[in-house]
Amino acid sequence: MRAAEAWERRAHEVSDLPVRIALGSVMLYHGLSKLRGEGPGQTGAMFESLGIRPGRPWAIATGLAETFAGAAAILGIATRPAALAVLATQAVAIRKVHAPKGFDVAKGGWEYNLGLIGIALSLLTHPPGAISAHRAVRRATRRSRSWPEAAFRHVRPTLGDRALALLH
Repeated sequence: MRAAEAWERRAHEVSDLPVRIALGSVMLYHGLSKLRGEGPGQTGAMFESLGIRPGRPWAIATGLAETFAGAAAILGIATRPAALAVLATQAVAIRKVHAPKGFDVAKGGWEYNLGLIGIALSLLTHPPGAISAHRAVRRATRRSRSWPEAAFRHVRPTLGDRALALLH
């Protein structure tokens, strides 16, 4: 039974990795496409046609938010802010582009965006697992504490602990 429990614990510790990679790669691709070459101009023009003005600055802001969200999700650091960026960009995409076309993604609907929102909600509510920059930073900050600070950490968390808790 102990081996099964250990395997289950390890599996749980890495179960977020496929989710982070899936969401991260999609957001990184979409974000970079808005920032490279003709992306800012083309996306800005599309934004203008949707009533999002000024289009080019909003396109760049959206590209930066999506790129940040993608990189943070893949690395497993600042996953809460990353999830919030995904939720914001996808809510606007649904409202401005996909809602009038219905649910079916084949007809330009919001089916795909709903999947991204679901994954982002998972990242928002669950901390990154064992294979993450968050965990590496947490281990490094724990090692750097003096023994009294480490012994009484549960009594008064440090500012770094609070920041990591907010960022996941």
